[in-house]
Amino acid sequence: MTSEASQGAGLELATFAGGCFWCMVKPFDTWPGVVSVTSGYTGGHVPNPTYEQVCSGTTGHVEAVQIQYDPRQISYQQLLDIFWRQIDPTDPGGQFYDRGPSYKTAIFYHSEEQRRLAEASKAQLEASGRFDKPIVTEILPAGPFYPAEAYHQDFYRKQPLHYERYRRASGRDAFIAAHWEQR
Repeated sequence: MTSEASQGAGLELATFAGGCFWCMVKPFDTWPGVVSVTSGYTGGHVPNPTYEQVCSGTTGHVEAVQIQYDPRQISYQQLLDIFWRQIDPTDPGGQFYDRGPSYKTAIFYHSEEQRRLAEASKAQLEASGRFDKPIVTEILPAGPFYPAEAYHQDFYRKQPLHYERYRRASGRDAFIAAHWEQR
């Protein structure tokens, strides 16, 4: 669906970088009101980058997901809440065992309202005392988003066993359980 068609249908975009994009699709994909979740690259200076280029750390891009959603069914605030619960927002060097600049966390806002809500949610998380280190997730204006190669799309559906092993081995699931599910 084109962005003009999306706007005509009342749909909006949300873009989040949470480390490996494989691990960021499924948490959003199953919610009512989420129309699509696309793995891709954003935030950098190279048009239409490849996975290999992004992983090299020379493009400025991060792995991210772009979510097309219906705000009448799921709010941006709910998407922010889902996002925070998938990441270690205190890690400036990547996420879990994915290290380097292409795996840092960020919220890319598409409107002033999204920026305001993202800033408020970050401040609320920092004030909560849930983490003993500063929240380093950046909040940045959305720019061009480049969908990743087809084999990266919907990885959790295409390779469910590999996906589950990867999440577990990376430390993501243990971190989520320790910091979000236990409280």
